[in-house]
Amino acid sequence: MKITNIRVTHVNVPFDAPFWWTGGLYPGASKSIIEVETDEGVVGLGEAPWYHFGEVIKSEIAPALIGADPLDIADCESRCVPPWQITANTGEGAASVAFGAVEVALWDIRGKVFGLPLFKLLGGAVRKQIKFSEYFSFRPEHNGAGGEMTAEAIVDYCQRMQEEHGSTIFEGKLILGDPELEIRTVRLLRERLGEKAQIKLDSNMQYSLTTARWLLRELEPFNIRNYEDPVATFEEMAALRQHSIIPFSTHVPDLKRAVALGAPDNFVCNFAALGGISKTLKFIAACEAMGKGFWCYSNDLGIMTAAYLHVSAATPLITESSQSLFRWQVGDVIKNGPFRQTNDVVTVPEGPGLGVELDPDAIRHWASEFEKNGPMSHFHDPANPKHHRTLPLN
Repeated sequence: MKITNIRVTHVNVPFDAPFWWTGGLYPGASKSIIEVETDEGVVGLGEAPWYHFGEVIKSEIAPALIGADPLDIADCESRCVPPWQITANTGEGAASVAFGAVEVALWDIRGKVFGLPLFKLLGGAVRKQIKFSEYFSFRPEHNGAGGEMTAEAIVDYCQRMQEEHGSTIFEGKLILGDPELEIRTVRLLRERLGEKAQIKLDSNMQYSLTTARWLLRELEPFNIRNYEDPVATFEEMAALRQHSIIPFSTHVPDLKRAVALGAPDNFVCNFAALGGISKTLKFIAACEAMGKGFWCYSNDLGIMTAAYLHVSAATPLITESSQSLFRWQVGDVIKNGPFRQTNDVVTVPEGPGLGVELDPDAIRHWASEFEKNGPMSHFHDPANPKHHRTLPLN
């Protein structure tokens, strides 16, 4: 079997309403969908975390892989990714991330060739119901959706998710530059959702160490399950650890520093960003050996989410809920997408490989949105493209 072509399609899939994060309003996902075609008619699906990695795939990865054996992942990687000494010296890791997106498709091909779901290729399922959190944030109203711009509105939204979908796990960004508003919102969440609900928070590194010390002291009575990136650096998290028992997580996959400093406690990562599924499994094993937790990223479409489902099914360490923005996604590129949780869980697909199929009409539609509008900015108000909002760092 040989790789004959790698197709890259850029897509825009917006949320029903944008949400506030440290960079401003976040309107949705601009992704690259990867189709690795073979001479035997088997096609593998992958997903790049941002569209510019798709450009790297088109210009660098695809030419290197034409004619390669898709089942020989090590050979494929050696054709595309420079030795670590080179990337360490140059700081250029785009090839690793771009290949990581393609590598997901190679695993999909492998599963289809052997007629097995990915989780069986990875050793079998230790669970088939995979936990995901609901998400909350301050969101302006947009075409009848969103409108959660007060503490009370966010709590009403979460309580509705609890009542309509059986949700008990909630994660969110309370990022308007006002830590007192965050404290008030969390207090109301705990009162209304009850003691058994999990509450996780994420500040996207918005707080200074001084503010974070005070903030986490005030939040501690509300039994916060995890706080992602409360401050900007691992060193500051290590200092903050001296003042708080709340666990910390990060998207920055620097395990050596986390072990040396004692913080953060958990990593939350996209598989392509780690270099693919194979490297993700090695990273997770290292986390387990070093006493660190791991779960999966949010804001991915159905292909990468399927990879999360299979790896989580086959990995005993992933016991915490992964992040999810499923409820806000207005569409997907896969048939029957997007995934959405009921009673906190999504069932792992049982079909061969990733167990998902592209929806041709959907991918054409979302590709046309990218072609018409270009990539969605995550740093501006989409209703006022010339306006850039910088949130105050307290």
